[in-house]
Amino acid sequence: MSRKFFIATEEEILEGKVTDIYYIRTYQVLEKKGKLDIEVTMDVHSYSFPKNYEWAVFCGLNEVLNLFIGKNVDVYAMDEGTIFRLYEPVFSIKGPYREFGVYEPIIDGILRQYVSIATRAARIKLAAGDKTVIFFGIRSIHPALAPLADRAAYIGGCDAVSGVLGSELLKIQPVGTMPHELTLIFDKVEEAWKSFDEVMPQEVPRYLLCDTMYDERTEVWLAAKTLGKRLAGVRLDTPSSRRGDIRKLLQEIRWILDINGLKDAKIILSSGVDEDTITLTRDLVDIYGVGTAIAFPPSVDLAFDIVEKEGVPYSKRSKLPGRKQVYRCLSCFRDEIKLFTDPAPEKCKYCGGEVEPLLKKFIEKGKLIRELQGEKEVKKYVLEQLNRIAKS
Repeated sequence: MSRKFFIATEEEILEGKVTDIYYIRTYQVLEKKGKLDIEVTMDVHSYSFPKNYEWAVFCGLNEVLNLFIGKNVDVYAMDEGTIFRLYEPVFSIKGPYREFGVYEPIIDGILRQYVSIATRAARIKLAAGDKTVIFFGIRSIHPALAPLADRAAYIGGCDAVSGVLGSELLKIQPVGTMPHELTLIFDKVEEAWKSFDEVMPQEVPRYLLCDTMYDERTEVWLAAKTLGKRLAGVRLDTPSSRRGDIRKLLQEIRWILDINGLKDAKIILSSGVDEDTITLTRDLVDIYGVGTAIAFPPSVDLAFDIVEKEGVPYSKRSKLPGRKQVYRCLSCFRDEIKLFTDPAPEKCKYCGGEVEPLLKKFIEKGKLIRELQGEKEVKKYVLEQLNRIAKS
């Protein structure tokens, strides 16, 4: 029976089947030549960031660790949610090459997808400050990846996600307004809004989509007259091709709400929202719905490379040989990379503050030895770091 969806199963991923053929051939050659059990250390790191990126958010650790439970390996990694910089190893594994070599594309794929989404979400949240950010992006990607995207966006700093399954797995409530289809199926926009108000339970905020049939000003006025004080807010989902001057439009919408006695009604902006949009409109918008900008972010390129062979520093050209540790200053939030075997610095070389090692042991001889944090704790950790960046 053919698959209904062209996706890998959990079993196929864990068995290493989602790999490139050249890793299978590498195993065959090394097995034949008696070298498949040579001990190596391999690190995951980034040697280039997207334009204007100075940091990224480490995400996806839990899934990668699942690959190595029960295998003869030791794994060190940064805590999930750690903000890292160029050249810093975020994940390090040591053991016989046969135990993990075939997983290179799987490790790179998991981490690159997670890190790229979480990092863009963090940049969006940093730009938004105290304004609410909701991830609306699952329609941008294959549904098999929707919960992954919700998790990465949430960890990166989004206040909520709209995805039902993703929210269920995250143990949070999904958040959203209404689609254009609800309005279009009724004969009048007012009928759709009244029906929404009548049917939805009281805990669902009355946020009305106001750009379906008429211009935004007209629909916001109609929404104000239709629901009155029950109107919690309005959402503008107007494509950028029809927006014109977005600030002028938002100022007009705020005015319409205010003169109708709805000073507490919120303005929600979605469709094409990114950091630049947020910077331009942050004083006028209360909630941002962000989709494609987070779901399809610039790729944070991560590579999985041999850095030691049989305990000796060893790598290909352009890579820094040797197993490494990263030390972060608790005062100035700057980092120092040193060889793992070198003594830890007593103080930060930049400001003299206390330092802590970022790579910690998670797996010892195939056994998970460190407790994994839940998504809410990881997200809190990310937001604490973003606060430090905002103040720097």
